[in-house]
Amino acid sequence: MAAEARSPRARYREQNRAEIKAAALQQLAEGGIQAVALTRIAKDMGLSGPALYRYFAGRDDLLSELIRDAYDEVAQVVGRVDAAPDGDSRATLHALAGAYRDWAVAQPHRYLLIQGTPLPGYAAPPDTLLRARAVLGPFLKVFAAGEPTAALRPVVEEMAVWVREEKGVADWVAEHTGRAPQGEAAATALAGTVLAWSQLHGTVSLEVSGQYAGMGHRAPTLLTAQMDTLADSFQL
Repeated sequence: MAAEARSPRARYREQNRAEIKAAALQQLAEGGIQAVALTRIAKDMGLSGPALYRYFAGRDDLLSELIRDAYDEVAQVVGRVDAAPDGDSRATLHALAGAYRDWAVAQPHRYLLIQGTPLPGYAAPPDTLLRARAVLGPFLKVFAAGEPTAALRPVVEEMAVWVREEKGVADWVAEHTGRAPQGEAAATALAGTVLAWSQLHGTVSLEVSGQYAGMGHRAPTLLTAQMDTLADSFQL
């Protein structure tokens, strides 16, 4: 069945919302999250302040939309990574990490919006949790086939409790691994994914915020070494 045509009013509303978000992203790129100001956006667009509130309830509502968009985009980027030939989980891990980093480096202002210092007083909507999990979903499948070393047993054991006690987590694991959410493989998948995210976040955040400037290494080299070390720990 063909999609119902949108009315001119609906198209106009979507166009204005998109223009407002584009203006906010420009402010974000120029001055960080503190620079996003609805009054200046309204002025630049030739709108009154009250008119802008027809499209977004306030700055927090606008930021929430930008956060949703950023998570959805990076999830698509990571989700397009194909599994390496012959089931090479290590190569797939490197490809996933590289895709994540490439997106962040290309759009540091959007990366820091979702992974940087939280804005005081702002609380992200609950649905952003599901979007964040979608970003990490492909990593679950990689680590589900791993065999963690003894040093990782405490993490795996905690993940086993997590997947057993929270249905949302169990569903997330099952969705991306195709496995029943109970058992060693589920806990291993979670342990590897959480560790990968921690290392990715640390390295990428330092890079996009300029903290590696003047140091004697390249961030991709460091990230590659970290992912190789993690792969060794899971015998991938």
